[in-house]
Amino acid sequence: MSESPHHTRLPPALYVVATPIGNLGDITLRALDTLKSADRVAAEDTRVSGQLLTHFNISRPMVSIREHNEREAAERVVAWIAAGEAVAYVSDAGTPAVSDPGARLVAAVRAAGLTVVPVPGVSAVTTALSAAGLESGQWLFHGFLPPKTGARKAQLQTLAALPCALVFYEAPHRIEETLADMAAVLDSTRLVTLARELTKRFESIVTLPLREASDWLAADPNHVRGEFVVIVHPPAAAVMIDAEAMRVLDVLLNALPPTLAAKLASQITGRSKAELYKMTLALKPSRQNEA
Repeated sequence: MSESPHHTRLPPALYVVATPIGNLGDITLRALDTLKSADRVAAEDTRVSGQLLTHFNISRPMVSIREHNEREAAERVVAWIAAGEAVAYVSDAGTPAVSDPGARLVAAVRAAGLTVVPVPGVSAVTTALSAAGLESGQWLFHGFLPPKTGARKAQLQTLAALPCALVFYEAPHRIEETLADMAAVLDSTRLVTLARELTKRFESIVTLPLREASDWLAADPNHVRGEFVVIVHPPAAAVMIDAEAMRVLDVLLNALPPTLAAKLASQITGRSKAELYKMTLALKPSRQNEA
């Protein structure tokens, strides 16, 4: 494919390009240069990304890579890069492959021994965190919770004992149910920051106790509109599992089943056996991934 006029040709690679989540002024100079110089632009939705490119007077061949065709489309992208092309990938908004399509594409390119170049920029996660006022720098990004109440509550239960902030994405049609489940499962006195319509005209960011979140939503129909980042602040120090207790539990879990590990960790550290057992449930998925 011919070289883009007036721009240095990019080396063959997949360029994972972050784009604005609302305010178009948030796009980076490097992102613009990458999109102008790429041989192709792969997009989650070519209609959405096409509007972005048109706004910045960028004209490049586009291909759609959606969740349902990502594996098949990844093979084509790998072939293009192997043939010497630079392919830029964008999702509808924000940083691709973070609770967005793109992870399979990135994995496929890496598995083929080809280069992946991140072009960083806006992320709804860090945007919300920067305005939440968390005193601790420890947080866990969970993404979307399950859509059904039973599964959602079960997943929240595994996260309840973690001594850090919990960060979620949520859609407007589920935000009321999700916050109600959070208040029921987590300590309802924990603070929660609700960040909606970030960087857009009607952006709002509010922090209040979990038990008051449902009332805040109900106070104004506009409060339930837009995509949400939900940040549940860390639990009170009295119920937190300290770092030493976590270290002891982690060591014991290497050799013992969760129930016995929690019991012995409780005897060693003096922490609550029940809270330590909840921690084993939270740690278990990561251990399965290591296996």
